[in-house]
Amino acid sequence: MVQAALASGAAHRRAVFEVFARHLPYGRRYGVVAGTARLLDALEHFRFDTETLEFLRTCGIVDGPTLAYLEPYRFTGNIWGYGEGDCYFPGSPILVVEGKFAEAVVLETIVLSILNHDCAIASAASRMVTAAGGRPIIEMGSRRTHESAAVASARAAYIAGFASTSNLQAHKSFGIPSAGTSAHAFTLVHDSERQAFAAQLEALGVGTTLLVDTFDVGRAVRTAVGLAGPDLGAVRIDSGDLAVVAREVRALLDSLGAASTRIVVTGDLDEYGIAALAAAPVDGYGVGTALVTGSGAPTASLVYKLVARADSNADGAPLRPMAKRSVGKPGRGGRKWAIRHRDEHGNALAEVVSLFPPESGPHDRPLLRPLVRRGHIVGRETVTDARDRHSQALSELARQALQLSRGDPAIPTVFWPDGG
Repeated sequence: MVQAALASGAAHRRAVFEVFARHLPYGRRYGVVAGTARLLDALEHFRFDTETLEFLRTCGIVDGPTLAYLEPYRFTGNIWGYGEGDCYFPGSPILVVEGKFAEAVVLETIVLSILNHDCAIASAASRMVTAAGGRPIIEMGSRRTHESAAVASARAAYIAGFASTSNLQAHKSFGIPSAGTSAHAFTLVHDSERQAFAAQLEALGVGTTLLVDTFDVGRAVRTAVGLAGPDLGAVRIDSGDLAVVAREVRALLDSLGAASTRIVVTGDLDEYGIAALAAAPVDGYGVGTALVTGSGAPTASLVYKLVARADSNADGAPLRPMAKRSVGKPGRGGRKWAIRHRDEHGNALAEVVSLFPPESGPHDRPLLRPLVRRGHIVGRETVTDARDRHSQALSELARQALQLSRGDPAIPTVFWPDGG
């Protein structure tokens, strides 16, 4: 596209692209924006180095004029986006990219690969955190996905409210609290379960978490408390009927005087499995596979579409709304703005998407914020900022929005003027 647009002259026309989801995954009430900070970091380093240019030349992928265009490539336009951690709904313009056509269109893949992944993970994680009802969740999915996706997943999950991660690179890169337990292999490599527990306690102290379902759970709990005493930090259960086993373990711990010892459960949990344990004496969860696969929705189904472009390359040429009319996938032309319409109590009523800057009411919240201005990044935030924003955004939604049962989006998306 870049090569052809350079030849036609359209490469230098001002254009606006928007990122949005036509719909949420089936039955979901809201989505969660995540990956913004990772995208800004990637954009800052998005270059065509000598090795890449040589590959494009040698393979005959693009011609000489295109190579000359790509060599000094820097994005020089503007980007606005929803704050990371905020909620979004069908049609929400969560990212708006304005620049020359060629420099903006070439960003499509990197934008969508980051946002589709991270938004999917954060959206699933948010549902799990709601299901947990205040009990902490450890992210433990690193062994179930690509090594780089594992770090991104841990970050997205933390934004959505997970308490910690077992991924140390996520701790190193983003400051996310890390936690973990021993595996069955640690028990099996020792001559006995007692020897394994003793070694772990000696190395890590009585506050550690002992895995008690390698052989017989009841015997393991007795051994653990016998070695650590009543101040044993926690035990982990990874198999069986978790609700039933948790009740048995809680009763046994209490009878042994270890009333403060916590119970952590793992084992292919998702939001529904977590919700089913709401009445069980569980103090925390570990979630892996379901989290890093978006709990059945591994992509947020975000698209990157041209919505406006200038008729000429002249500076200041007005933008013309553009949209495809294909069956089943019609677009809405024109650069968009968005506000969260709220009542006097701060409750979200609608997602209002308009073709020009709206006049916000006294309780409405503007959603798009500047991220990049004339090629310079201006919207960096910390993962803590995003985590706090998500908590605030959820508090605006009605209680039914947090239900796991299938239903419509929590609030309607209102396009104004309709049909733009």
